[in-house]
Amino acid sequence: MCYLDAAEQQTMAEDGSTDLKESIQSKIEETREKFRSEYAQEPTDRYESSDLERLWREDGLVESYLEWRHFVVEDALKMIDESLRWRKELNVNEINESCTQKSLLESGMHYLHGYDKEGNKLFWFRVKLLVKDVRLLQEKKKYVAFWLERYVRREPGSLLTVVFDMTDSGLSNVDMDFVKYIINCFQVYYPRLLSKMLVYEIPWIMNAAWRIVKSWLGPDAISRLRFVSRSDIQSYIDAEHLPFHMGGTDGFSYSYPPLPDEDFQSPMSESPSQDDETELKDGDVGSTDSFEPAPRPRKVCFADDGGTDAGSRGRATRRPNTTFKSSLLHVSPAEELCFGLREAEKRCLIILQNVTKNAVAYKVRTTAPEKYRVKPSSGSCAAGTSVEITVSLHGGSQSAPQDRFLIMAAEMEPVVTGANQDLAQFWKEIPKSKVMERRLKCHILQSLKPTLNLDNHNYNSPAISNGTNGHQDIHTTLLQVMASSRRLEQKLDRCLWTQKVIIVLVMALAALWCSTLYM
Repeated sequence: MCYLDAAEQQTMAEDGSTDLKESIQSKIEETREKFRSEYAQEPTDRYESSDLERLWREDGLVESYLEWRHFVVEDALKMIDESLRWRKELNVNEINESCTQKSLLESGMHYLHGYDKEGNKLFWFRVKLLVKDVRLLQEKKKYVAFWLERYVRREPGSLLTVVFDMTDSGLSNVDMDFVKYIINCFQVYYPRLLSKMLVYEIPWIMNAAWRIVKSWLGPDAISRLRFVSRSDIQSYIDAEHLPFHMGGTDGFSYSYPPLPDEDFQSPMSESPSQDDETELKDGDVGSTDSFEPAPRPRKVCFADDGGTDAGSRGRATRRPNTTFKSSLLHVSPAEELCFGLREAEKRCLIILQNVTKNAVAYKVRTTAPEKYRVKPSSGSCAAGTSVEITVSLHGGSQSAPQDRFLIMAAEMEPVVTGANQDLAQFWKEIPKSKVMERRLKCHILQSLKPTLNLDNHNYNSPAISNGTNGHQDIHTTLLQVMASSRRLEQKLDRCLWTQKVIIVLVMALAALWCSTLYM
């Protein structure tokens, strides 16, 4: 038998991922060139210039359209055209809370609140509050676009789980045009945003309407559709994120203002122990340690990473290896904090590097303050310096995919030499428009399988974990799918050739039989 150790498995995965990445990149460039020549060949008011700039600049955006259309370039081009025209029509780039109809915001028909078991934000649609009114259709479209655009800007790359709460709803709440619009939002306008769509307790009288809705869904969307009831909804969402009428324990009640998706709180503070003080000497506020931003790697995360700093008494803290760059701060990691079950995986570092000429005030908030200790959780960082923030799990707590961290930062005005600026007062007075926000997700590390049996051709073992869902790395999966597709293509060619031979033989036999009859 032939076995590969963890390092060899990782090398194979990286080699395959590199080939696939090059293939995807060529598709991205082909899509851009064709869109430029076929749809945007000359200055036009068909699209917003800012949307076109994003299309030319952001590979991930183009890839999302290609992925949703199974990398068929012509289909992706039509999807991009429809999406950008919709953004222009609704003026999506300018949609904000102030230009959204207040009565809709107050209704609570849609809102973001809570997470599913995979850590995806829940987008609630309370169907009983929907009243069909053609005069309000355009405003309702803007209302949905406001929520989705707000989420995409704040949580780039994160998925949404849509919950259609059909409780107490009836035929008077059916607005097929509006429902079709919502479906288009996830099938066309925001590709790769939908995790799944849960339809809760659909009344029998509305079954016919939902059969029509299913006919509008493509195969990918249908695979994400689930009809659930009180007895099985907790297979997808924990009780703590479900309202009472669904059998949950969440006492949340929608009210506006403010918007209900602001669920970050200040982490619990505690005095550092002697061990922690030893670890944090080099990471105190205002530290002059230089930080060299690392290139962003592919999101293949192994539990056996060696990216840790040894601490006192055998403790270790995971160091980030990705960086988000803004004009105010460089934030490492760029997207997620990785926690696991081992001692070395229960502590992470957030590194903030000030790239301005003035001091920058910062503070860290979390959606689970009872689980985490953040030291320091607030402070200021002098110009040109960096600060290391240690995030650790408290007691026996375990991280969860739905946990989030929010880093808030704002540039401080120069003060008179020797004067100390009151940070509490600073945060009270600073306009929200001047505050930079960066959200970090929590990723749960899974142990890498130690061996891969080549003799048994067990190539499909999920040896690589990826993202918050714990699924196999998407690039590796796509590589396997493409390889399988090529094999199927070859088999199909052989089948077609065999079919042609059989047809010729049958025709020859038929001709021979006919000639025998007439003889």
